[in-house]
Amino acid sequence: LGPNGIVAAGRGDGKILVDHSTTDLETTQRIASALGARCGMMFVDAPVSGGPGAARAGTLAIMAGGAEAAIARVAPLLRDFGKMTHMGPVGTGQATKLVNQTLVLTNYCVLAEALRLAQAHGVDARKIPEALATGHAGSNLLAAVFPQMIAEDFAPRGFARQVLKDLEMLQAAARDRHLAMPMASQALTLYRLLVAAGKSELDATAVVTLYPKP
Repeated sequence: LGPNGIVAAGRGDGKILVDHSTTDLETTQRIASALGARCGMMFVDAPVSGGPGAARAGTLAIMAGGAEAAIARVAPLLRDFGKMTHMGPVGTGQATKLVNQTLVLTNYCVLAEALRLAQAHGVDARKIPEALATGHAGSNLLAAVFPQMIAEDFAPRGFARQVLKDLEMLQAAARDRHLAMPMASQALTLYRLLVAAGKSELDATAVVTLYPKP
């Protein structure tokens, strides 16, 4: 939107800007409105989830917000690298990503607690994902994250500092709608502690290090 940006370069009629970043709702709406008003460009907010492995495999979850006409044009491209779901008008893609982050990041904290509980009672925690796989507790996160926490494999797939930013956005979005989200608020507190402890460049699963080993 600046003097050297795409808006200044020419008319945007017929063009569509797709934003795959995780961006706060206010900024998303502001950019979409400015593009439409200043150069006629359409905007689609399409944050993704699934991590580097899903990106390589072309199986990312893509949550898209935008006008029907814009979505229809970009859908074939987006489906080349993931499963795209049209969530509604501009902004609903980012709102859905906040829902995703609520589920993922509170689960990281719960998985950390569950791991320490298992270890404290002499359970071979490596067997937990298999043991629970066909029950209600079985999940992609349990299968992927539990082994990483056990092995203390915190090579960054999603930096702690990045998820802290997402949790800050989540808190702001909840506050804007006067929503109480105590579990997400607790996750925010934990990730603030993790980053303050100098672990901002570790993977978000390093939240387990805040829980003492039994």
